[in-house]
This record gives sequence, structure tokens and C-alpha cells, in this order.
Amino acid sequence: MAARMEQEKIDLISPTSREQIDAWIAKYPADQKQSAVMAALSIVQEANGGWLTTELMDAVAQYLQMPPISVYEVASFYSMYEHKPVGRHKICVCTNISCLLCGSDEVVEHLQNKLGIKMGQTTPDGKFTLKIVECLGACVGGPMFQIGNTYYEYLTPEKIDTILDSLD
Repeated sequence: MAARMEQEKIDLISPTSREQIDAWIAKYPADQKQSAVMAALSIVQEANGGWLTTELMDAVAQYLQMPPISVYEVASFYSMYEHKPVGRHKICVCTNISCLLCGSDEVVEHLQNKLGIKMGQTTPDGKFTLKIVECLGACVGGPMFQIGNTYYEYLTPEKIDTILDSLD
């Protein structure tokens, strides 16, 4: 019975996602497969439309043979993991000191006004989610934000409008 329940948890992770996780596991010593937890969480989050459920985190824990609490700790510590549904385009705005000095507060204000939502919210059509992040490591190009895997630097209201208008 317990083995069946464990397998049911693992089955929440698609075969394609398990293959991708296995590629990450292979990068670590055999007895350190839990080292792939960040990659595994990213993979299952992406496969789930951009957010993690408790059940998916439990499945990752089972797959990596680690305590669920250890997975929850990672998923709650890092800002790239989401615990509720997000829009198709999650806009992560850097508001750390370098970007702040370059005008990130104006970027935040423009985005909120243009999209009609506050930071941490999603547009009613599910297209955009706004999120403040601490640092994206692109200080030289501030103010900046990230959408998906793409960084957009030296932002102005006009540039932001062009970027947003280009997204489906």
C-alpha cells in the first residue's frame, strides 16, 4: 500500500519532466541526488503552468528521496518558485539599490498603472503577473526586469509598452 502511494506521488511528475530531472541528478554523486532539488522544482513548476502545488513538492521529495520539509524550505526560500497560479508572463522587477537608483520605482509605477494591478497580483485575463525581486544580477543595465528567461534592461515607459505589446 505504501509503495503504491509513493508511486502515485512520483506519477504526478510527467515522464518528460522525470527525464529532465534525471539529467540533473546525473550531474551529482549517486548519493547526493537531492542536490538536484532546485532544478527539479523548476522543471515541475514549468510543467505545471508556472507554479508549485504541495502535491508536486511532495512528488519531488519522493523522487529525490528526501524529506518533504527540505523541499518546502527550498521552494519557500527562493523567489523564483511560485505557490499560487501566475499569469502567462511573470514580470519580475528588480528593485534592489542599483535599479532603484536608476528608476525602478518609476518602472513599478508604470507597470501597475498600465496593467491595472499591484505587485504580487495577476491581471484578470491571466496574461501578466507582477513580482518584485531582490536582485537579478544585471545592475549595469538598470532599471530592468525579467520575463521568462529574458532580461530587459535600461527600461523606460516607452520601452516597457513596446515589450508588453509584443507579448501574446
